Amino acid sequence: METESEPYVRLATLRQLHQVVTDLNTARSLADTLQTVADGVIAGLGYELACVNLVRPDGDLVVAAFAGNAAAEALITGRVGSRASWERRLTMGEGWGDLRFIPHTEGWVLLEDDVPQWYTEGPEPRFEDEWHPQDRLYAPMYASGGGRELLGVISVDKPRNGRRPGAWGREALQMYASQSAIAISNARLRANMQRALVRLEREQQALRASEESFRQAFEYAPSGMAIAEMGGDQHGRLLRTNDALCRLLGRPAAVMRRYSFADLVHPEDIGLLLRTSAEGGRAELRLGRRDNSYVWVSLRNSVVADTADGPRFLLTHVEDIEERKRHELQLAHRASHDSLTGLPNSAELRARLSARLCQRPYAVGASAVEALDAAYGAAHDGRGETPGHAVCAPGGFDFDPVPGGGPFDHHVHMTAPEGDVDDGTKGLAVLFCDLDGFKSINDRFGHNTGDAVLIEVARRLTTGVRDGDTVARLGGDEFVVLADGLGAADAADLAVRLRNAIIPPIRVDGRAVRVGASFGIGWASCGMSVEEVLRSADQRMYIEKRSRAKVHRRAG
Repeated sequence: METESEPYVRLATLRQLHQVVTDLNTARSLADTLQTVADGVIAGLGYELACVNLVRPDGDLVVAAFAGNAAAEALITGRVGSRASWERRLTMGEGWGDLRFIPHTEGWVLLEDDVPQWYTEGPEPRFEDEWHPQDRLYAPMYASGGGRELLGVISVDKPRNGRRPGAWGREALQMYASQSAIAISNARLRANMQRALVRLEREQQALRASEESFRQAFEYAPSGMAIAEMGGDQHGRLLRTNDALCRLLGRPAAVMRRYSFADLVHPEDIGLLLRTSAEGGRAELRLGRRDNSYVWVSLRNSVVADTADGPRFLLTHVEDIEERKRHELQLAHRASHDSLTGLPNSAELRARLSARLCQRPYAVGASAVEALDAAYGAAHDGRGETPGHAVCAPGGFDFDPVPGGGPFDHHVHMTAPEGDVDDGTKGLAVLFCDLDGFKSINDRFGHNTGDAVLIEVARRLTTGVRDGDTVARLGGDEFVVLADGLGAADAADLAVRLRNAIIPPIRVDGRAVRVGASFGIGWASCGMSVEEVLRSADQRMYIEKRSRAKVHRRAG
């Protein structure tokens, strides 16, 4: 099983990867992009040395960028390795997905070939996954599409932790190599497009040749391109789209000319599209396909003119980023959910609970009309309370102005029933569950059986609550249920139902095992912190555990 801190490490790595990938798209030239690729390995992936080898037109690979060691950079930058030697390297050693790892025990045969490399010596590894100075790890960069055209190879050395990368590190390096290939392709495309635009503006005598050059770059670009009108009644209407964009959206060019991007964008992204500037604007949003599905794309705008004094048009580059978005969503889900049960983890539980709480306790005693009068009077004409004072209506709504929000924050205040008697008050119940007898199962049958029990308990808890309720794994054999809109009797009934759902035997590897459960019911109330809410439910759980006779539960 993963360690408790690994989701936070993954989230931090995701943030670093997001930053270095963003930097890839801000480089102005191909040379800047290549150096940014090498620098990103050092900054975001945890290696001390990185080298970018770029495929030349003749097929050989040249060292185009280096990061991490000035002496090594001066030694090998600009040197060329033959394609045959590189293909040999990319078939040796171990294949980690698209990555290629050559351990030092095999790589000694490469010391004399013509691929530029730096030499370092070191002792034999002390443990199995320790990194040796002569270990080699390569990340090939392939062009997008089905042909898998090799654009170059990233070689890395000296992981900062001194170990060979695990599954997570390999996945991160492979994803970064994929994004680097896209950035290099886009840098080449941008260079071609810029040259075409310069010819359109300055070479009046060679206008037809320039138009043909632009047409070639536009029509045969590997990613989507579109030209739209600027200004007038038809502002934004698509005038021309290339084949890549038509394939991406599943619509023929003739049909595309009926639309603008505003007609195709996802309703939730229309505001983002409208805020994207015409000149140099960038946005990541969803566009509709013909089959009514949506695809994530990156839009980048620039303004072009038909002639020096002619009408201006909007040129939009549309890049398919569906795969990257899917990876980001998967990584974000792993960071916020328990790897064993798939339930929200402790951090996600605290985030959801914190979103429901505010620092101001719920105030009683004012009628709804009085609260409204006080709120509007304080905000508009100075009567009543001073502006900024919290006023809570009995329905639970706070009409207090909040910084950065609208004039009134319609926050629904959390209240708690008084005592254990159901007085009709509905609130957010926090049920703290601790399994009884789980430790003995773990000790007797092993962790695999214990894991199976936890997975089944998570399934039974999830099945026993309503849609919209939260079941989270706090850690170990502790779970927390958040159920809104319950009274005291409702919460007690829910605890009984969930306990009864857990009690039936659980079959694991042909044997039946049993666990019990102790539940403590706490209530989330504004004015309390998240830790106070959880601590209150935890304390009630231990009170309930001690009060139950041993004959009715197994000791946990």
